[in-house]
Amino acid sequence: MVKTILDNFCVITELEKENPTLQDVTFHKAVEAGDIMALMVDRRGMDAFLASGAKLAKNLGDRVGRRVKVLSQGGDDRDFLEGLFTPFSILTINTIWLPDGSRETKVILNGRRPYRNPVDFEVVKKLARELKRLTLRIEFEG
Repeated sequence: MVKTILDNFCVITELEKENPTLQDVTFHKAVEAGDIMALMVDRRGMDAFLASGAKLAKNLGDRVGRRVKVLSQGGDDRDFLEGLFTPFSILTINTIWLPDGSRETKVILNGRRPYRNPVDFEVVKKLARELKRLTLRIEFEG
């Protein structure tokens, strides 16, 4: 059976009945890429998910069959990217202007590229493109 965005929001609505704190959360968007579902919520929604100690995100992930990343709708690109790249720490973010007029966002992560990545960078690139229209270039330094 093919899952749609509407199916995911139905799951969120069911979870809302069990957790009344979710009733105050504003959901903006849900995007799936690879084994991750990214939820865009407002700033108060981030507080609700963080206050639960990631229990809400884990319950939601169990129901949809994917890992869930909860990201804030408001704020700047750095906050958004830090949420996407967790557990890596971002050293710096640069904007690269290309000759054709487009731009790329270069994210430099602290340390060396690990042998086994806890984050699939192709999935992160796809999520950034779909959620914030950012084209990413990822490098390591340090």
